[in-house]
Amino acid sequence: MLLHGLLGDRHDWAGVSDGLEGVDCLALDLPGHGENHRVQTATFEAFHYWLTDTLVTHGIRRYCLLGYSLGGRLALYHASRQPLDLAALWLESAHPGLATSERPARIAHDERWATRFEQEPIEGVLTDWYQQPVFSDLTEAQRRRQIQRRLANHGPAVANMLRATSLGKQPSQWAWLANTSLPVSYFSGLRDAKFHKLASRLAARAPHLRHITLEGGHNLHAEQPEMIAQQLNAWYRLG
Repeated sequence: MLLHGLLGDRHDWAGVSDGLEGVDCLALDLPGHGENHRVQTATFEAFHYWLTDTLVTHGIRRYCLLGYSLGGRLALYHASRQPLDLAALWLESAHPGLATSERPARIAHDERWATRFEQEPIEGVLTDWYQQPVFSDLTEAQRRRQIQRRLANHGPAVANMLRATSLGKQPSQWAWLANTSLPVSYFSGLRDAKFHKLASRLAARAPHLRHITLEGGHNLHAEQPEMIAQQLNAWYRLG
């Protein structure tokens, strides 16, 4: 099962899913996004229950999760609740959680963006959104393409999801990752300085975690879909 990032939709995973060999794959629209833009989840716990219900609806009993950015953070929270049928967790450019002292500033930061998504024309907000440092590896042409692809989003729905799933509200999962017996892999891009460094720190604290580095930036499944699919195929063949 594949979970996209904020402002994305299930189609973001097309390149990865096309490269999977004999693997049943379901990419979801997160609440507040795509066909689920009217769905609201007010907390990480509410998302966990929504995802659990979605698994039941689709008749999924044994599954792996791959999540990017926001989708990775949500996948991580779900995994930390120790669902019995989860076989493996794959994270891409996803933060395990902030220190308690850092959370209020992040909540305030996300609230400012949420207010803009709620009140302003979305094209202008997206133009500023993709100027953030985490997207600094994008070329101007890539940045314009991203903005065009995200224009279908509903600003108030994005605002609701951003408030509910702010990194400042996310329970820290550093300790869980260091101690879990669940197979966990983490993709980071060599050009994504922040998350590549974070993944290296995480791997040092959680020796069982497999840190996979690829050429690219923050959005690896768009830049390196074949390589991500290759890693997933190899894991499934061994499993």
